[in-house]
Amino acid sequence: MRKLRIYLDTSVINFIFADDAPEKKSITIDFFSNYVKNNIYEVFISPVVLDEINKTTDKNKKQRLLDTIQEYSIEVIDISTNRDEIENLAFKYIEHSIIPRNKLEDALHIAICSVLDIDLLLSWNYRHLANINKESKIIALNINEGYNRPLRIVTPMEAIYE
Repeated sequence: MRKLRIYLDTSVINFIFADDAPEKKSITIDFFSNYVKNNIYEVFISPVVLDEINKTTDKNKKQRLLDTIQEYSIEVIDISTNRDEIENLAFKYIEHSIIPRNKLEDALHIAICSVLDIDLLLSWNYRHLANINKESKIIALNINEGYNRPLRIVTPMEAIYE
C-alpha cells in the first residue's frame, strides 16, 4: 500500500509556534514528531509556502519556520512544469467564488494538490480551506475540469488519529 501524499499549507508550519493556541500547537507538534519525522506520509510543501514564509517580517519567526522545513526534511514539490495549469485552476477557484480574490495563495495550494495528485491538503485555515463546504465546491469544480482524484482538505488532527 502506498503512503498518502500530504501537502502542508503555511498555517500548519506556523502552528508549531502558536503559543496563543496551545491545543492546535500540541496537535501540530504531534503530527510533526510522530508522523512527519517517522515518514508515515509523503509530505510536501511548495514554493508558494516558501514565498509566504519569506514574507514574514519577524526575522526570528521566519528563520524558525525555515528551520522546521529543514529539520523535518520536508520536500519542496516542483511545480515548474505545471505552473500554467496550476495558475489557471487557481484562478478558476477565484472566478467561481470558492476562494476570495485576495487569497490567491490559498487557491494555489489547492490547485497544486489537484494538479499533482496530492491526497490531502493539511491546513488550520477553516475559513478558506479546511471546511466541508469549501471542499465539496472544490471537488465539484475539479471534476468539471477533469481532475478526478477526490482531494481531501483537513486539519492535522484528522491526519494523526487513525
